[in-house]
Amino acid sequence: MVEISQVTESDRTTWEALARAADAHFGTERADESYERTWRRLMDDDRIHGIKATVNGKAVGMANYLFHTSVWYSDKCYLADLYVIPEARRQGIATTMIEWLAKNAEEQGHPSLYWNTLEDSPARKLYDKLAKHHKGLIHYAYRRDPQGTTTQD
Repeated sequence: MVEISQVTESDRTTWEALARAADAHFGTERADESYERTWRRLMDDDRIHGIKATVNGKAVGMANYLFHTSVWYSDKCYLADLYVIPEARRQGIATTMIEWLAKNAEEQGHPSLYWNTLEDSPARKLYDKLAKHHKGLIHYAYRRDPQGTTTQD
């Protein structure tokens, strides 16, 4: 049985281990300060949240998400990170996490849940069952570095 709960201060080590595993899986490198900053946001910012999934007392997954307003539509919930450890995949854990998150977001007044994924992600098989893919949308990221030049995010 999968149990979903909000992360709390006592989950710091577990959350970071899962976050680092997710980053390793996706080939993302982050400084230690990034994990600390994100953890503080999860604990201190009322718009940013994290959940963990446990099975038989073992943490097997985590998700980070944030609530935000929308210009034209209902308020939204953005699922920023979703990760399930390899040995626990294909057991319904990600589905349970997404369904829990959608219900919680709606209860908090943010009835629209969305996320991004890579085109070639194996998780798309699950996502295509759960949600509508907006064909034709392209994600752009724009950021200026300290020297004033544009960088890709």
